[in-house]
Amino acid sequence: MLSALVVALRTPDLRRKILLTLGVLALSRLGAAVPAPGVDHAALRACLDTAAGGDSAGIYQLIGMLSGGALLQLSVFAIGVAPYITASIITQLLTVVIPRFERLRKEGEPGQARITQYTRYLSVALAVLQASTVVALAGRGLLPRGCHREVLADRSPFGMIVAVLVLTAGAALVMWFGELISERGIGNGMSLLIFAGIAARIPGQGKAILDAEGGVVFAAVCVAVVLVIVGVVFVEQGQRRIPVQYARRVVGRRMYGGASTYLPLKVNQAGVVPVIFASSLLSVPGLIAKSVPGSSAPSRWQEILQTYLVNPGNPVHVAVYFVLIVFFTYFYVAITFAPDERAEEMKKFGGFLPGYRPGTATSDHLAFVLSRITLPGAVYLGVVAVLPNLLPVGGTGASQSLAFGGTSVLIVVSVGLDTLKQLESQLLHRNYSGFLRRTPYDR
Repeated sequence: MLSALVVALRTPDLRRKILLTLGVLALSRLGAAVPAPGVDHAALRACLDTAAGGDSAGIYQLIGMLSGGALLQLSVFAIGVAPYITASIITQLLTVVIPRFERLRKEGEPGQARITQYTRYLSVALAVLQASTVVALAGRGLLPRGCHREVLADRSPFGMIVAVLVLTAGAALVMWFGELISERGIGNGMSLLIFAGIAARIPGQGKAILDAEGGVVFAAVCVAVVLVIVGVVFVEQGQRRIPVQYARRVVGRRMYGGASTYLPLKVNQAGVVPVIFASSLLSVPGLIAKSVPGSSAPSRWQEILQTYLVNPGNPVHVAVYFVLIVFFTYFYVAITFAPDERAEEMKKFGGFLPGYRPGTATSDHLAFVLSRITLPGAVYLGVVAVLPNLLPVGGTGASQSLAFGGTSVLIVVSVGLDTLKQLESQLLHRNYSGFLRRTPYDR
């Protein structure tokens, strides 16, 4: 692998792409450390030292993970890629609901460019909404949670408007960084930005666990993370290959078709999207309980929400989280993979599944296989996502930083594998051996 990477760095165009990717990732981490205007950095640092991870639950942690920890720092890139990720998911759902979006998707590259433009507009709108929420929460002392200091030095309307505009501009710049990497670099830009943010937080989280829980618990957590990584790699590479046969066609004096191939169906067909859906939905009760004004003592229903749905260590929270992940996995796979369209495409180009007639029989078989293979994928996502909640480090701020540990491992491993595959395909395209050495017996 290292020798292949050296060959890639010696190739001018690949070296240019790799350096561009690394440079953009470095700029994104630099922007995550630049404080936004109107923020009292000394007061914010004191709040973070006191809270020690108190904002790691719910929607705070979701945006914090997607921003690489820049949310709690109230930096220029505090919003991160969260608006673009949300907008992309919404546009994918709209392609199933709205006929115009479905027609654009079927138009090919021009239609996809139009959908991408709509996604950008929606991302900016969501960035304005999230930036306003972050500034309002910081002004009320709810970000970081439990902070009783004046985090915003300038709480005038003009100062808060400037802060919202800066955070929105930072989110737009992060979106451009991701598109720049996807077009001129190596790998998926948005995924790599999230990857860099998560990787940058690993040393700090590890040190926090070591200081709070001791060496034995830290070693147990490291072993658990390694086992999870092995399991994630094994499942992410797993797929069900459905054989596809193409009939021979004679066009003029040439014969086309007659080849045998396969249709790959991944075990984890939905990726990490169901986990994000479930986490966002499960964070709503906590936001409702915190946003409803009342007396100093919480009411009975607020105590129930905090105990059973907000506390990540409660068995009810873990069970509801797992069920939501399984549900959203089936839901997302159903709207992103259409067996009818796949069967129609194969029929159009003369393809068929051996033993099944083209058309309805092929579509029914694909739906049957997809429903069976989605179950282990959904269970796998649920287990990996709830596993950090079951680790014996509950009750401290250091452990709460692991509440998204399963999701972080999913993202890091998936993005790493996809990036290596893209780099290997670039090498193979230039007649190099790639990352896996091939022996003379591989034909």
